[in-house]
Amino acid sequence: MRGVDLRLRGGVLAGIVGENGAGKTTLLKILSGELRADRGTVRHDGRFGYCPQAAVLNDALTVRQHLEFFRAAYALPDLHRAEEVMDRLHFRTYDQQQAKTLSGGTRQKLNLTLALMHDPQVLLLDEPYQGFDWETYQRFWDLAALLRQEGRSVLVVSHLAYDTARLDELWRLEDGLLQPVQEALVS
Repeated sequence: MRGVDLRLRGGVLAGIVGENGAGKTTLLKILSGELRADRGTVRHDGRFGYCPQAAVLNDALTVRQHLEFFRAAYALPDLHRAEEVMDRLHFRTYDQQQAKTLSGGTRQKLNLTLALMHDPQVLLLDEPYQGFDWETYQRFWDLAALLRQEGRSVLVVSHLAYDTARLDELWRLEDGLLQPVQEALVS
């Protein structure tokens, strides 16, 4: 990547598109701190959540055990926010199931819940609706719109560009350069 400059305002639903292998996941890993940039800086104010493309789950743990583990890691007093997200995505009934028994879409619901349960100001999402059925896909976008209304910054990274009408800002990552495609797509 060369000279990537990305600024996310509060209350914005933004997207980055690009071909497979363009560096979208690498960019998110740098933004989240999982990878270190060769040069430059990453700055953010407040809490951020990161939902990687591959779910970060322990197959031996139940959904509830994952939530309790992350509750302790985030030093949260309760699971209220996680339960809200679970209700919105319609998967609260999976509470006692081990991760290894979950479908790909349900694993992704849990992955998204873990990224959101500490109520982050900035949310970084890498192919977040991979494996979702149509209903969950719609619920995902409803949740993203709600986060925007709450003043959160949401960055969705995808190799698919058919959701661009839902976004306020859109960038394309190509040949190591991040270029704006269009702004103010949603009125």
